[in-house]
Formats: sequence, C-alpha cells, structure tokens
Amino acid sequence: MDGLERGDGVTRTIGWISTIAGWIAATMIVVAVAITCQMIFVRFVLNSSTVWQTEMVIYLVISATLVGLPYVQKLRGHVNVDLIPIALPPGPRRAMFYCTLSASTLIIAIMTFYGAEFWYTAWSRGWRSDTVWGVRLWIPYLSIPVGFGLLALQMISDVWAVAKGYDKPFGLPDKDPLAARAASAAEGGH
Repeated sequence: MDGLERGDGVTRTIGWISTIAGWIAATMIVVAVAITCQMIFVRFVLNSSTVWQTEMVIYLVISATLVGLPYVQKLRGHVNVDLIPIALPPGPRRAMFYCTLSASTLIIAIMTFYGAEFWYTAWSRGWRSDTVWGVRLWIPYLSIPVGFGLLALQMISDVWAVAKGYDKPFGLPDKDPLAARAASAAEGGH
C-alpha cells in the first residue's frame, strides 16, 4: 500500500473525495466528447445549425479541468521539477515540502475565496451568457470554488500525511534517491 492509501480516516476520506472529483471530471470530458461528435453530425451530416453545443463543451472542459485538480494532486500528477528535492537530504527536503505546499495552499485558498465570491455574484445577479442558449452562468462558475476548494483540501491532507508519517515529502524515500538510482543502474536495473 503506498502513501496515498495509508493514513487516518481524515486523509483517506479526503482521498476518496478527490477520487470522486476525478471521476466526475472524467465523466465531464466523456460527455464533452460525445457532444462534440453530436455537434459534428448535426452540422455536417444534417446540415443544421447548433445552438448550445459549443458553449456546453467549453464549460464542460473548463469545469473538468478545475474539478479534476484534487485527483491529479492526490496522484502527484501535476507537472513538477523534482531535481532540487531529489538532490536535498531528508531534513531540508521536508522543510522545502512544507514551504512549497503551505505557499501553494495559501494561493489556492485565495483563489477559492475569490472564485466563491465570483460565483455568488453571478448567482445573486442572475447573470446569463450572451448567447442564444443564455445559460445561467452560476452553473459553470461553480466549478471554480469547488475545484480550487477541493484542491486546497487535498493539499492540506498531503501536508497532514507527511506530518503524521503516512507519506514522505514529495513521495521520495529518505535515502538518497540519486544514489539509489545510480546503484540500480549499475546493477542493470531501470
């Protein structure tokens, strides 16, 4: 069992929430692809116009990106450069982990706050898109505070998991990862 599955009830629950968010995001992508196929059929086979499809696909893809953030964080799938953490000994690596995750969580919390404020403004003022479809904008805008809020929650869970010893900073072992890779390569491993 890896560090992403260990932990107390809180870290496991947050992990499940992130996984569910990932499944919801994946479903949004599949639905966006299906709508795109339907739109192509309607426009080029039936030679009809489309009203809502393009806008819906745009909202679904953007929402899937935002709602999928916590799942990608859980899997450590975000693009990163791990050269510095790999080169650091365990103590400074742990300090770097806490600094980077704390700063990132603060920025994401600010994004959540302003995203919620933006969503509330759209909801309370009844904003609609300026298209024929005229979608109520609070619906797609809800993905902003939800996605960033769940990402912040997952990041807090990651910090908690390292603090409690359920996981290692950046998922790296305490021994020198560069030396371990060099030894593995010398022995003919990958």
